[in-house]
Amino acid sequence: MGSDESGANADVKTYLVTGGAGFIGSHLADALLAAGHRVLTLDDFSTGDRRNIAHLERDSRFACVKDSVLTRSVVSELIAQADAVFHLAAAVGVRLIVESPVRTIETNVKGTELVLELASATGKPVLITSSSEVYGKSARVPFREDDDLVLGNTKTGRWSYACSKALDEFLTLAYVRERRLPGIVVRLFNTAGPRQTGRYGMVLPTFVRQALSGQAITVYGDGMQRRCFCDVSDVVRALIELIECPAAVGGVFNIGSDEEIAIGNLAERVRTLTQSASEIVRIPYHQAWDEQFEDMRRRIPDLTRIRGLIGFAPQTALDAIITRVIEYERSLV
Repeated sequence: MGSDESGANADVKTYLVTGGAGFIGSHLADALLAAGHRVLTLDDFSTGDRRNIAHLERDSRFACVKDSVLTRSVVSELIAQADAVFHLAAAVGVRLIVESPVRTIETNVKGTELVLELASATGKPVLITSSSEVYGKSARVPFREDDDLVLGNTKTGRWSYACSKALDEFLTLAYVRERRLPGIVVRLFNTAGPRQTGRYGMVLPTFVRQALSGQAITVYGDGMQRRCFCDVSDVVRALIELIECPAAVGGVFNIGSDEEIAIGNLAERVRTLTQSASEIVRIPYHQAWDEQFEDMRRRIPDLTRIRGLIGFAPQTALDAIITRVIEYERSLV
């Protein structure tokens, strides 16, 4: 399955999605196939789940390779077959970042470096997914892409993730400038929806599972920290439009919603929409993580840049996002 395959539609492309069995990656594969393209995915299933792509494996336009993004020969072969690359493979989730910092840094930095190196050899467009974590401890909101980054102490594990993603961005932009790679960087803000796991600290699926099972809904800290949740379908639409937009090359773009909600209020919304009797319990950060754990009070994206380029605006309201997650979790039960 390569980009040199003949076909009736010259607009049909082959896309490589690293981390394609993950939450966002699997939805991206869905959308690309629905648009008529071919999709190659690479995933080691360390945090991805084969159930996320099981419905795609009967499609002759889809293929999944089980391997690491650090395996040069495999990544090289897949990039050679692709017309463009979405690089989503990464160590993700607060719990994984805190508990496995070496894996986090190595996967994020070395994996991105390898994808950029191999893609630049053939000039393949690459979209790199970074994170709102790179803004670090900045109190200036909403976060703009050209704001200074404010990272914390190197002894605090959380900032190793932020730094690794910032280095991914530096590498991408360096390849754009020096090697003329058609590279794009996006910073994702709290994407949510069906298939997202709560195993690594993602808050919405965790709240929903707790509410549906009648367990206490656990809110870390005082619950007044505020976040913005964007539906995965909106995020995927933006990713595809950006990689198909020549003017996006060399740019850094926030993708997310700018509708804020306090995490304590999110827990209440989940309890209401699930019609659960679960108690909402607040747990201090030092009990949930460790004494050095730090969190940000607000994390809001400025969407001016991406709105101006591709007209992006989130289409899915928060209650609809929560409802979609509830329906998915109920289907698993």
